[in-house]
Amino acid sequence: MNFDYYSFTGRNIGFIDEREQQLLRQARVFVCGVGGMGGAAFMALARAGVGKFVIADIDRFEVSNLNRQVFAFADEVGREKAEVAAEAAKRINPTIEVEVLAANWTSELPGIAARCPVIVNGMDDIAAGVHLYRTAKRADATVIDAYMSPLPSVIVVRPDDPRPEERLGFPTMAKDWTEITDDDRRAAMRAEIEHVMLHSSSRNYVDLAIAGEVAAGRRSRMSFAPMVISTGMLMAYEAIALILGRTSGTDCRGWFLNPHRPAIEKPRNALVAALLRPLVRRAIDQLTGGK
Repeated sequence: MNFDYYSFTGRNIGFIDEREQQLLRQARVFVCGVGGMGGAAFMALARAGVGKFVIADIDRFEVSNLNRQVFAFADEVGREKAEVAAEAAKRINPTIEVEVLAANWTSELPGIAARCPVIVNGMDDIAAGVHLYRTAKRADATVIDAYMSPLPSVIVVRPDDPRPEERLGFPTMAKDWTEITDDDRRAAMRAEIEHVMLHSSSRNYVDLAIAGEVAAGRRSRMSFAPMVISTGMLMAYEAIALILGRTSGTDCRGWFLNPHRPAIEKPRNALVAALLRPLVRRAIDQLTGGK
């Protein structure tokens, strides 16, 4: 096959123009975590014609990943996720540049953030996420993320925005990211769950008994392909908007996509949230058994 970038991206024109397509081709995006939503975002951005990536993932594919991760296939179980994802991207676009980082990516993060003004956070590691956000702020980079939510969601944290640990009240503020404890992680996860329950109708679309076990640390996180992949697509849209200098309207608080009604769910105003917060905390206590 004689690959031609212009033939590859020709059907994009109309959604974007030729100048914008060239902006995508020259852009470099860091995708940290290429399993679930990060993998879906990476695939969409590669197919959109983004030409340069840095990717990192320390995990290998497992059978449990097959239900939702776009690069997971039965014959790839046991292989490194980042390696498989890079190979797949090059099968989509042979001219693509993909730098694959190993487990020591955290020590290289300042240089990565300096080269990649757009970062997609596909991790579920709270400590590494704190490190990512702090480093991105110093490098003037923007982080695209999502909540741990049964509904697809998306967040865009620009350099001047408060970090999630600040906005959600994580107990990590005065700590180096390497000193974050398991108790800190549990408290941070609870704070995020509180935000999701307070500002979305997520509780209506999930088994609350199972969700309580997840929140209490007694069960692995639930994941479902339509939710995970939809979230990755929302993240890809935001990355493209940032690269092209378009206004998306998404801020550091983000929003939730409810495909069941359907509806867009945005954060409640501060007064309503303050009134509802004690009820939400009580509900979380009941779900987790006070954990």
